[in-house]
Amino acid sequence: MIAENFESQFARVQRAIADGPITPTVTPDEIRAHLQSRFDFAQPMALEDAILAVEEMMSKWQVQITHPRYFGLFNPSVTFASTVADSLVAMYNPQLASWRTSPAANEIEKFTLDWVARKFGLPGETLGNFTSGGAEANLSAVIVALTRSFPGYGDLGARSLHAAPAIYLTTEAHHSFAKIAHMTGIGRCGLRKVATDQSLRMNLEDLARQIEEDRANGFAPFMVVGTAGTTAAGAIDPLPELGDFCKTHDLWFHVDAAWGGAAILAPSLRNCLHGIEHADSVTCDAHKWFSVPMGCGMFLCRHPENVLEAFRAEAAYMPGKANGAAFDPYTSTVQWSRRFIGLKLFLSLVTQGESGYAAMIEHQARMGRFLRQLLSESGWCIVNETPLPLICFTRDGIDIPRFLGSLYDRQIAWMSEARIGGDPVIRACITSFRTTEQDVRQVVEGINQVIEVDSEVLSAPTESR
Repeated sequence: MIAENFESQFARVQRAIADGPITPTVTPDEIRAHLQSRFDFAQPMALEDAILAVEEMMSKWQVQITHPRYFGLFNPSVTFASTVADSLVAMYNPQLASWRTSPAANEIEKFTLDWVARKFGLPGETLGNFTSGGAEANLSAVIVALTRSFPGYGDLGARSLHAAPAIYLTTEAHHSFAKIAHMTGIGRCGLRKVATDQSLRMNLEDLARQIEEDRANGFAPFMVVGTAGTTAAGAIDPLPELGDFCKTHDLWFHVDAAWGGAAILAPSLRNCLHGIEHADSVTCDAHKWFSVPMGCGMFLCRHPENVLEAFRAEAAYMPGKANGAAFDPYTSTVQWSRRFIGLKLFLSLVTQGESGYAAMIEHQARMGRFLRQLLSESGWCIVNETPLPLICFTRDGIDIPRFLGSLYDRQIAWMSEARIGGDPVIRACITSFRTTEQDVRQVVEGINQVIEVDSEVLSAPTESR
C-alpha cells in the first residue's frame, strides 16, 4: 500500500512536470525574500506544510531536468524504483564504511558493481566502489594510477618523485581532471592536451609524439584518459588502439565512460565501446544514462591491490574486519563515511531487468537519430559525429544566446551552448526515456518557428567553420 501511494505521487509529479514549464523565470532576490518571509526557524512548522512549501518552490523555480523536452546536460528522468531506493536508504541510514556495520548493503553494492564490471568485460578480480559522481571516480583513478606508477607517492607525496608526472587527454575530456591535477599535486600543467581528428577523437600520432618528447625532456608520463562520450559532442576516443598503445608503453589506461558507459547494454551501441575491456580503470555514472537520481557514480579497477594500497587506512575505533569479507570500504575508496549509494541502481536493475534497460537506452538513441534527421531536413547544419543521442547544430549568422533565450522564454525546450573546434554551436542531448517522437517534432517545429518570427536571432555575423 505504501509503495502504491508513493508511486501515485511519483506519477503525479512526473505528469505535472511534463505538462508544465521547463525553465523558470525568477531572480535570486525573489527566492531569498520568499525564504526569509516564510522560514525563520523561530517556530516549528508542520511537516506537511513544509513539504508542500518546498515542493512548490521546486516545481516553480528550477529547470525541470526530468521534462521530456529537456535536451540539456546529462541529467536524466529517473526510474520509480530508484526514488524508492533513496527513501529506503534515508530511512535506515546505513553506514557502509565498515562491512560489519552494513553487511547487506555492502554485499548489494558489490553484487551490482561486479555485474557492471562483467558487462564492460573487466576481469573477475576487478574492484569497484560507488562514488558521489564522475569527478570522484576520476580522482580515484588518478590516485590509484599514481600509487601504482610511483611507489613513493603515497607516503612522500608528489615532490618526492624523480620526475614530474604527466596525464594525456584531449581538450574534449572532462574538466574535472584540471581539479584532480591540482588536488593530487600533479599540477594543472601536468595535463597534456592531445590533438583530435575531425570527429574529435584522440589522435594517436600526436599522443605518441608528446609522450616521446616528454620522456626525452625528463617528464614521467603515467596515464592516458580515453573518453567514451565527451560532454560537448559525444565523441568516443579510439579505445582499442589506446588500450594497445598503453600496454606497449607501460601507461595506465583510464576510460571515462561517465555518460556513454551505459551504451554497453544496448545491442545497437555496445560495439562503440569496444576496447573498454582493456582499461585499467573505468568511470561510469549511473545518475546519467542509467536514469537514477544524483549522485551515483562508479569507479572500477582491474588492479585491486593498487586500490587497497592507495586508500589504505587503519583506525582503532573502526570495527575489525569480518571473516569472509574482502575488505572494508573505508580502506578502498576516497570516502570514509559511506552512504548506501548503490541501492538506487540495484533496485532499478531488479525491476527493469537488463532487457528493460536496453530498451530504454535504445529508445533514447532512436530519439537522438530522429532529432538529427529532422534538424538536417529543416536546413540546420549538424557539426558532430557520434552514435550517441547528442546533436550539435547551427546555421549561418545565428545568435546562439538570443536563440536559446527565445527557446526558454517560449518553453520550447532546454538546450545549451557548446564549442566545436572553437566555434559556438547549439547542443541538444536526449536524456529522458520519456521523450517521444511527438516531443522531438514539437521541438524542431518550435525552433524553426523561432527562426521565422525572430529576425534578430539570425543577425549575428557569420563565423568561419
